Amino acid sequence: MVTDDKDIVLKIRENPEKGFRLLMAKYEAPLYWHIRRLVVLHDDAQDVAQETFVRIYRSIGQYRGDSAFSTWVYRIATNEALRCLERRKGAPQSLDDVDTSLLTMKADDYVDYDDLEAVKLQKAILSLPTKQQLAFNLRYYDELGYEEIAQIAGSNAAAVKANYHNAKEKIIAYMTSNE
Repeated sequence: MVTDDKDIVLKIRENPEKGFRLLMAKYEAPLYWHIRRLVVLHDDAQDVAQETFVRIYRSIGQYRGDSAFSTWVYRIATNEALRCLERRKGAPQSLDDVDTSLLTMKADDYVDYDDLEAVKLQKAILSLPTKQQLAFNLRYYDELGYEEIAQIAGSNAAAVKANYHNAKEKIIAYMTSNE
C-alpha cells in the first residue's frame, strides 16, 4: 500500500492527516535506520526521527520538486542527525562508550554484539569523519547513487565519490588490522 512520493506530497497538501500517515508508512523505517547509523543510540535516533517528520510536515509547502522527494526527506533527516551530533559537541557516540544496559535492550538491537565482524564494522564506520560516514552509509546501506547522495549532503558527486572511496579504504584497513 506504500504510495508513490508524488501521491504522498499531494495527499499531505490535500489531507494532511492522511498524507502524514502515508509518509510515515513509507519512510519511518528507512529514515530511522539512516539516522540511527549516524547518531548510533536508539533514543537519539527516535528523537531525531520525530523531529525530522515534524520538519517535513511543516516544510512541505517549501518542497518545489527540484529533486526527488526522497532526496529532500533524507536531506532533512541528515541535517537533523547532524544537529544532534553537534549538540553532543560533535563527538559521535562510540560503541565502547555506550552504557552496557543499553546494549541489552530489545529496541537497541542495532548491532549483533555476538557477531564480532559486525561490531568491528560498526566501529570502523564510527571512526570515520562525518562526511565519509554519510557517504558510506547512504551508498552501502541505502544503495543511493552519488548524485542523490550529493544532493542530500549538499555537496557534489565527485566529492561524494571521493568520500565514499576514502571511507571504504579506511574501513578495509580497519577490518584487516589486528585490533
